[in-house]
Amino acid sequence: MSKIIAIGTGVPPHAHTQDEVLGFMQRIHASSAEEARKMKFLYRHSGIDTRYSVVPDYHLPAAEWTFYSPSENLEPFPSTEKRMQWYGRHAPVLAVQAIRSCLEGLEDPGALTHLITVSCTGMSAPGLDLQIMEAMQLPTSIFRSSVNFMGCYAAIHGLKWADAICRSDPDAKVMVVCVELCTLHFQSEATKDNISSAMLFADGAAAVLVTPDTDPRGGFRLEQFHSEVSLQGKSDMAWDITSSGFQMTLSSYIPDLVEADFASLVDRALKKAGLGVPDIRHWCIHPGGKRILEAIGQSLHLADGELDPSYAVMRAYGNMSSPTLLFVLQRIQEGLRGGNAGGGNAGGGNAGGGAGHAISGGAGPAVEYVFAAAFGPGLTMETFIASVV
Repeated sequence: MSKIIAIGTGVPPHAHTQDEVLGFMQRIHASSAEEARKMKFLYRHSGIDTRYSVVPDYHLPAAEWTFYSPSENLEPFPSTEKRMQWYGRHAPVLAVQAIRSCLEGLEDPGALTHLITVSCTGMSAPGLDLQIMEAMQLPTSIFRSSVNFMGCYAAIHGLKWADAICRSDPDAKVMVVCVELCTLHFQSEATKDNISSAMLFADGAAAVLVTPDTDPRGGFRLEQFHSEVSLQGKSDMAWDITSSGFQMTLSSYIPDLVEADFASLVDRALKKAGLGVPDIRHWCIHPGGKRILEAIGQSLHLADGELDPSYAVMRAYGNMSSPTLLFVLQRIQEGLRGGNAGGGNAGGGNAGGGAGHAISGGAGPAVEYVFAAAFGPGLTMETFIASVV
């Protein structure tokens, strides 16, 4: 077995309120006063207050834009090449921020044996892994691997890799870092998919230190992984590379698909671990959107407050794709320390920076279980069960 010893998170310096982003999007996507009113209604009911981006333009007057052309139609529109240049400049900085936060006071970076990078919003070779290695002066012999283009559930896939490594290497110290710059891929065409994506997605990074279970420090013990693909939803969530950036397909049917399949998925995952729904104390659910969280709460008949960490992260950060689930797990961690897993205050521009401490259990004689789940293209549903130790 393996355990998550520490979690660190980070966000870019540019904080945009949802109202500020709405003003930018209305300018581009709304061709009439009626459409502008519809967008305002959607944004006000999104469950999101603030999002972070490496792009400052979303709350600036056009004359001060640095990423987009200050023209009525944004032309010339940013090319994929330009977006990847921005990714190459900003993603390593954000990843290093999250890793340093994770390791602070716990572990010397030079002691890391493995580095797993996770991202679906940019790629190059040499890429993010080598940029991190160079910036942090990690051993040149460190084992490196990358999880690319898997979307919002990819953090769990990275944890699977880390768990497998720790089971085979008793001295492993594995760093899994997820970094996504979703806001680089804004699309100006006013389609339903583009409007939905622009309303939800944001930038962020999260890092976790995973070690074998023999490590004496407390943490989240990774007990069980389970994943399934709902093929009837494969056309409802997709992520394609185009000449004008990465293009998201995000159907309005996704919450319905999740609600239809999620309860049975949870039952199968729990049965595999010899558990039932009443055994789960903490629900770590990827906040893909307000309707998805509502659908999950209804399908599992969860009591009010059981998804508070997910709602809190969505409110403070939006959907950052792969790092988001780890932000939620960090909220649960903070709740365990403070005796309130509901998440507390969701705001703060540097709220992702101070989690580099070992997780204290405090669970008493009974085992506290965490059930985590995230969703992505496929429609893929990835889960893990962890115990607080």
